[in-house]
Amino acid sequence: MTTAGTDTSVVVIGAGQAGLSVAFYLKRLGLDPGNEFVLLDRGPGTGGAWQSRWEGLRLGSAHRVNDLPGMDELGVSFDTADRTLPAKEVVADYYRRYEEHYGLQVVRPAIVTAVVNNGANLRATFSDGEGEQDVTTDIIVNATGTWGAPFIPWYSGRDSFRGRQVHTTDYLEAKEFAGQSVVVVGGGTSAIGFLLELEGSASELTWVARRDIEFLDEGELNMEAGTAAVAKQDEAARAGRALPSIVSGTGVPRTRRIQAGIDRGLLIARPMFSAIEADGVRWADGTFQRADAIIWATGFRPELRHLAPLKLREKAGGITVAQGSSWKDPRIFFAGYGPQASTIGANRAGRMIARQVVATLSKF
Repeated sequence: MTTAGTDTSVVVIGAGQAGLSVAFYLKRLGLDPGNEFVLLDRGPGTGGAWQSRWEGLRLGSAHRVNDLPGMDELGVSFDTADRTLPAKEVVADYYRRYEEHYGLQVVRPAIVTAVVNNGANLRATFSDGEGEQDVTTDIIVNATGTWGAPFIPWYSGRDSFRGRQVHTTDYLEAKEFAGQSVVVVGGGTSAIGFLLELEGSASELTWVARRDIEFLDEGELNMEAGTAAVAKQDEAARAGRALPSIVSGTGVPRTRRIQAGIDRGLLIARPMFSAIEADGVRWADGTFQRADAIIWATGFRPELRHLAPLKLREKAGGITVAQGSSWKDPRIFFAGYGPQASTIGANRAGRMIARQVVATLSKF
């Protein structure tokens, strides 16, 4: 199906949940991995963003990780995975088996730095650690997720803080903060996870959030079934606006572990500080609190910098995407973007996008 003048028909950028899901369905629809479609992944190993998550994170303490399509053929499932092991190890192992089982031939490390127009087709430039390489293609499926674009909000004095500032992407383990006064910023499960881990190491912990935290009874919320939040994501994507936070629209499940933290006074969030100073934070009432470290569990933005040459971004701050397809350029598809960001959403979108890709190729 590869057209004359291109190296491959489809380049899928990213081999996390969304990228592997698209690849599975592309193969099922008859495209040959490594020939008619190529997967480029920036990570040194399998697992997508999970390979970079902190050591103490376990599957049971995170939002549910849904199985990849066709994973049942391997005889493994995240529902029955070992929850005593670091989640990063379990996901990396399962994804490695998956890639090998389906012969997906993922190219890694392959950091895509730019996608540009190349006449009637597209050219993706990537670094493999030894130099830059190019691959020409008819279609790009962007499945880069958000891990590579951490977001830290601006507060007065942020750059003058003499202590340590760490984003979720940089957090490794609680012992790094032993005996320190730590401020954790954020209203989602990552912030809560850090607080629960740091409780036995830090000398003082303070939780702050930009909004009130809504704790929901355990089982009341299935993250993937947060239809209202997903609808807001879809609305923003269709309008080309910056995507809203999913957690801000769904709340946090009140698990037994979280409830215990609430009961002992650990998981009680204060309103945001008004400023950051050299040795701590200043509260709105004028009082000061010393801090050795600030952990920013403040989320991410879609990683889209490599697509900048295509000029897809709207004045409203986002990219107009509907049903996984760019409205400005029908050669560009987005997997795991907006309403597809949850793991089950990525799986469903993988089938839809693969079908659209094959239909588009048939027109060339």
